[in-house]
Amino acid sequence: MNAPKLSRERAKRLRQDQTPPEGILWSRLRSRRLGGYKFRRQHPIGPYIADFFCHDAQLIVEVDGATHGPRRAQDARRDAWFDQRGIRTLRVPATEVFRNLDGVLVTIKRVADERTAGGLSRPPSPGGKPADLSQRER
Repeated sequence: MNAPKLSRERAKRLRQDQTPPEGILWSRLRSRRLGGYKFRRQHPIGPYIADFFCHDAQLIVEVDGATHGPRRAQDARRDAWFDQRGIRTLRVPATEVFRNLDGVLVTIKRVADERTAGGLSRPPSPGGKPADLSQRER
C-alpha cells in the first residue's frame, strides 16, 4: 500500500513532533524491544498515518489523546478502512500510557502474538533490549 508523497512528508513531521505519550511508548517499542516485533512510528498506510505499525502482525497501535473524543466517527471510518485490508487497530488512551505502561505493553504483545500465531521466533535486535514486563511499578 503505497502512501502519497504528502502523507510521507506529514509522517516525517509527526515523527519530529511526537507527543509525550507517543515518545514514552516508542521508547519501549523501538529496536524490536517488545517480543522481537519491529514497529515503525508515524507510518503512512494508504491515505492514513499510523502512530505505530507492526508489519509482521499487521497491527496498528494508536495513542488517543483528549482530542480523539470528538473524532470517534472519523476514527471508526479509519479503523474500518484498515480492517478491510486485514490490519488490526489497537487504540490506547494516552492516560493509560502514563498510568499503566507495562499493562499497555502486555496488551500490545498479546495482540501481536495472536496475530502471528504465537509470536516471532527471532530475538530482539542486538542494539535493543527486550521490554521487561515483569517489573511492575508498585
